[in-house]
Amino acid sequence: MTASEEQTAITRASVGLRSERGPVLLAVMLSIGLVAIDSTILATAVPAVVGDLGGFTQFPWLFSVYLLTQAVAVPVYGKVADLFGRKPVMLLGIGLFVVGSLLCGVAWGMGSLIAFRAIQGLGAGAVQPMGMTIVGDIYSMAERAKVQGYIASVWATASVVGPTLGGVFSDYLTWRWIFFVNLPIGLAAAWMIVRRFDEQVERRPHRIDYAGSALLSVGGVLLLLGLLEGGVRWAWTSPASLAVLGAAVVLLVGFALVERRAAEPVLPPWIFRNRVLNASSAGSLVVGVLMLGLTSYVPLYAQTVLHHDAVTAGLALAAMTIGWPIAATTSGRFYLSVGFRATALMGAAFAVAGAALLLTVDPGSSLVHLAAPCFLMGIGFGYVASPAVVAAQSAVTWKDRGVATAANMFARSVGSALGVAAFGAIANGVVAARVAGKVPDLERLPASTLDPAIHAVFVASAVFALLLVAVAVAMPRRVEPAT
Repeated sequence: MTASEEQTAITRASVGLRSERGPVLLAVMLSIGLVAIDSTILATAVPAVVGDLGGFTQFPWLFSVYLLTQAVAVPVYGKVADLFGRKPVMLLGIGLFVVGSLLCGVAWGMGSLIAFRAIQGLGAGAVQPMGMTIVGDIYSMAERAKVQGYIASVWATASVVGPTLGGVFSDYLTWRWIFFVNLPIGLAAAWMIVRRFDEQVERRPHRIDYAGSALLSVGGVLLLLGLLEGGVRWAWTSPASLAVLGAAVVLLVGFALVERRAAEPVLPPWIFRNRVLNASSAGSLVVGVLMLGLTSYVPLYAQTVLHHDAVTAGLALAAMTIGWPIAATTSGRFYLSVGFRATALMGAAFAVAGAALLLTVDPGSSLVHLAAPCFLMGIGFGYVASPAVVAAQSAVTWKDRGVATAANMFARSVGSALGVAAFGAIANGVVAARVAGKVPDLERLPASTLDPAIHAVFVASAVFALLLVAVAVAMPRRVEPAT
C-alpha cells in the first residue's frame, strides 16, 4: 500500500477518540492541555498576582524559572522513557505538574510562587515530549497525519480558553484558581493513562548516566539563564554574565566528553550525526527564535506604538496561535504526498511572507495589519515544526524515540532563549543609541523611541525567517520508518 493509499484508508473512526486507541489519545490530549493552558493563562493574571503577593520586580521569574526547569528536564526524561517506558515518565510528569499547581495555588509570597512554578516546569518537561512520543508509538506516520489535528486542536483551544480563564478567575474569583483548575484535568489524565495505556517494555538492567544527566542539567540551566538574563539583569560583558556563560560552556563540554564514554548516554553522540534529526532540531530551534520575536514584541508594539489596550493587543498575537494549529492539522496530507522537504519549504515561504509583511507595519497601521503577518508566520511554523517532529520520530525505533522527540523539543527551548537574548540585545541597542544613560524598561519608552527599536527586531525576524528556508532545504524528501 502506498502512502497516499494508506492515507485514504485512514479515517477518524480508525484513529479518532472513538477508536480502540481513542482513550489513550484523549489522555494525551488532556495531558498536553495542562501545559497548553498554563502557557497562556498566567499572563492575564499577573497584575492580580502582583497586587496580592507583591514582588513586581520578581514576577518575570514566574515565566523564566518555568522555562528553565522545563527545558533542561526534557532530554533526561526522553532518555528515561527509552529505558523504562513512557507510562511511568508521563505519570511522574503529571504528578509533578499537579503537585506544583496545588502548591502555586496556596503560595504565600512571590518567592514561594516562583519556587513552585519550578516544580510545575519539571512536570511540563515530561508531559509534552511524552505525549508526542506516545503518539509516535501507537500511530503510524500516515495515521499521525490525522491525529495531529486532535493535538493541534488542544493548542488552538488553549490559546482562547487560557487568557479568558485567567481574566475571569482574576476578576471574579481569585488568581489562585488559575492553578487549581489544573488539578481535575491532571487527575483525569493520570487516571486514563493508568487504566487504558499499556506498553511492552523490555525489562533488563540499565546503567544510568548520572554524570551526563547532572552535567547537562546544570550546564543547560546556566546557559539558558545566561541567555535570558544577559542584557537585562546584567550587562553581557559583566563578570556575572561571563561567569555564568563560562561555567555553562565548561559543563557542556564536560557533558560531551562524558557522553562519548557512557554506556547508555542521555544524548547519544549518533543523534548529532543523523541528518533527519539534525534538520528537525534546526527547524525547531529557528521556530523557537522567531516565536519569541512575535510573543515578546508584537503585543508591546500594539500597546505602546499603536495605543491599543492589553486585551486588544493580545488579539494580534492570537492570530499566530490560530495559524499554527491550522497548518499542523493539514500538514499531514502534504508531507505524505509531496514529502517533508516540500512541506517545510512551504512553511518557510509562509514565514518569510509574514516576516516581510511585518516590516511594513508602522505607527499608522491598523491592528489587522499587525495581526496578518502573525497569522502567516503561525501557518509557517505549523508546516515546519509539526512535520519535523514526525520525521524525527519516524527516523528511529521505539528504543530511541523518546530521545529523538526530546532533542527536538529541547532545541525549540534553546531557540526561545536565543531569541530572548538576540532580540533583546537588538532592541536595547537601538534604544541606547537614542537615549542617554541607562536603558529604561521598554514599556516606559515613548512610541517615537520604541517604534524603531521594535522595527529592528522585525528586521532580525525576517533574517531568521530566511534562515528557515535553508533549514527546510536540509530536510529529507522522504523518511523511511525505522525498524
